[in-house]
Amino acid sequence: MTPCVCNMLRMATRAVTQLYDDALRPSGLRASQFSILATIAGRGEANLKQLEEMLAIDQTTLTRNLGLLERDGLLERAPHPDGRVKAMRLTPAGRRALAVARPLWAQTQKKVLRELGTTGWADSRRRLTHLLRLAVEKRALAVKRRQPGRGQRRAASLRPSG
Repeated sequence: MTPCVCNMLRMATRAVTQLYDDALRPSGLRASQFSILATIAGRGEANLKQLEEMLAIDQTTLTRNLGLLERDGLLERAPHPDGRVKAMRLTPAGRRALAVARPLWAQTQKKVLRELGTTGWADSRRRLTHLLRLAVEKRALAVKRRQPGRGQRRAASLRPSG
């Protein structure tokens, strides 16, 4: 029997996440929090929809993580012309936490890349990016099909080609 792709990816993800979590511990951040803060910092501010897409994270998990980061004073809501849009930006404490975490992350990233090798990581990244794109597209298509009132023509246009 072929090993389950989902299970193997989940095991690898958990182990790698734990490695980064351990390295980031002195900063007070976990790998998931670091990713969110770094993404928002790179944009200046970001709303939930942007973060969901950029991080390929579901709204419930994202909202929970944003709430914790906001509670800890690392994020704050940014004013937005559309009051319904929840835009977030780093606070000074968030920028300080990220500044402490970045070198810890970079050191771990360097070690992991050294183990994988340049070619190994390039190949892995290409394959994982492809798998991510396929999974996101397939899930979006399945969600669209479940929504009543959506035309099949629209859903068909979302199908990946090839």
